[in-house]
Amino acid sequence: MKLFNNTTPTIFTALLFPALFSGCAIVPAERDPRDPWESMNRAVFKFNDAADKAVLKPAAQAYRFVTPKIVRTGVTNFFSNIYDVNVFFNDLFQGKGQRAVADAGRVIINTTFGLGGIIDVAGAAGNPKRNEDFGQTMGVWGMGPGPYWMLPLLGPSSTRDALGRGVDTLLTPTSYIDNTRLSRGLFVLDNLNLRANLLGTERVLDEAGAIDRYSFLRDSYLQRREVLIYDGNPPKKMDDDDFDLEELDEPEQPAGPEPATKQ
Repeated sequence: MKLFNNTTPTIFTALLFPALFSGCAIVPAERDPRDPWESMNRAVFKFNDAADKAVLKPAAQAYRFVTPKIVRTGVTNFFSNIYDVNVFFNDLFQGKGQRAVADAGRVIINTTFGLGGIIDVAGAAGNPKRNEDFGQTMGVWGMGPGPYWMLPLLGPSSTRDALGRGVDTLLTPTSYIDNTRLSRGLFVLDNLNLRANLLGTERVLDEAGAIDRYSFLRDSYLQRREVLIYDGNPPKKMDDDDFDLEELDEPEQPAGPEPATKQ
């Protein structure tokens, strides 16, 4: 089940994750080797959850109440078009030439014919939104995820993805806006709009029935990242079901004498 969509790894989006998965904070007896600093990560998880409940969720609810859906859709498309520039560069880094051409086409078409990206003309024409970032690129290059982190105000990450965030920031066009007020305004609008769009997701996650939501978040995040690296087709992990146990238990028959041949 896919729980998350492609989002910009910023303070607002990251704070959403703990809010969606807040709950039991008991560290299980059996440690997950992917999460060596679990006790610390759980403490950060609770802090992020509190920040979301105190600030972000109420602000997102107010924004959703006063902003028509058609406007929110336009805002979503506008920022999605900006981040398609990141997707294009990461296509190139991963050697995906055809995808790079398609994603460059998305940016050109939506910017020119979609009123600066407010309308997803390319998507309607059969060129869908794709998900690529530098964390995925490093995974394609063979770099492992490293330890799992719950970052303060930045949410779930791996060591690889944390490094990738910095490169993606350099690739994002809005990072080069000289006007500080405009840059901050776009930052707030982007993430406030995203948080508002994900308000309904909380009800879906509540129905998941996860006992330990911290672990549920961690496992879902890491699983999703692996799926993205392999473009939806991660290698199958070997388990007992992959073996023919009856065949393994059957003793090897000794070789008998070769039958005599007729002269």
